Amino acid sequence: MRQASRLNGARILITGHTGFTGSWMSLKLAALGADIHGFALPPDTKPALFDLADVWPSLKTHTLGDIADFPLLLDTVQRVAPDAILHLAAQPLVIAGYAHPVRTFLTNTQGTAHILEAARLTPSVRGVVAITTDKVYAPTQDGRAFDENALLGGKDPYSASKSAAEFVIESYRHSLSTWERSLKIEVARGGNIFGGGDFAPNRIIPDFYRAVQNGSTLKLRKPDAKRPWQHVLDLCEAYQLLLERVLDEENDAPGENWNIGPLEEETIVVIDLIRRYEAYWQEIPLEIEQGPPETNTLALNSTKARTKLGWLPRLTLDEALQKTAEWYQTALERPGLLADLTRQQIEFHWSQGR
Repeated sequence: MRQASRLNGARILITGHTGFTGSWMSLKLAALGADIHGFALPPDTKPALFDLADVWPSLKTHTLGDIADFPLLLDTVQRVAPDAILHLAAQPLVIAGYAHPVRTFLTNTQGTAHILEAARLTPSVRGVVAITTDKVYAPTQDGRAFDENALLGGKDPYSASKSAAEFVIESYRHSLSTWERSLKIEVARGGNIFGGGDFAPNRIIPDFYRAVQNGSTLKLRKPDAKRPWQHVLDLCEAYQLLLERVLDEENDAPGENWNIGPLEEETIVVIDLIRRYEAYWQEIPLEIEQGPPETNTLALNSTKARTKLGWLPRLTLDEALQKTAEWYQTALERPGLLADLTRQQIEFHWSQGR
């Protein structure tokens, strides 16, 4: 595996490390030689990737807590004294946002303020990489890909909570000089993520897994909705590069916003994604159901990340779907192999180039 010199030996605090992306990221950064410390609620699904992939041994410390609990969070950050914070903890689901709007704003918006304030008050922290979403942009009717200068918006509680978090982040960036504090705050706006180990409800790939497991139909809410699909490890690589950026002593910028999305031709509609996924697993019956309002087209212009950050997806969409199907098939047939398989897929990802 390629060594990232700025991360080898660096102390990284990951919020949300028990979640889907947090588990992949913990394993990836630990393999690069970073000292990983986690702060999160217990895994919110059963089964959970954190358990199946045996993430625990990769951690230096593991603190269970809620980012809404500022005293506990601040105590943890100051005790760990990290060099950088990767902020993944979130309520990440549109439908859950409709069901629990206040909790969604508390976690996504106020939680982000808590992270930044804890970072500001901890001298060791040189930067924060905060993860938001492609849904921070105000919906448009023309279907064009959003660049980082597009208008922020959000018509549902989840999207609005993430947009609001970005306003919190921008206010901290602009206030740092007043506080006489040097702190880099990078923001990654990722597209629709998938990969082995996601068991969240109302997400298309986990729903496919459950339909196969139960011998049931796969329910689709918006089969014609267009989304920027990408494998979790491609997003993890972008987060790694942003962590390297905040630890770069020659970079004194206060941080920027970055779209992290697939190539244009791999932004496809839901039904096409399912048909391609079936080719790597099996065909299943489909059912269309009515869901809450969602944006019909989401596409990201990631030119900035490609040219300035040097990031490019390593996996084609078909490679990502094949690796994801392999993971879930193993979960059904030989779950004891998942810890090794997860690490093998991290190594495979590094071996690919585009």
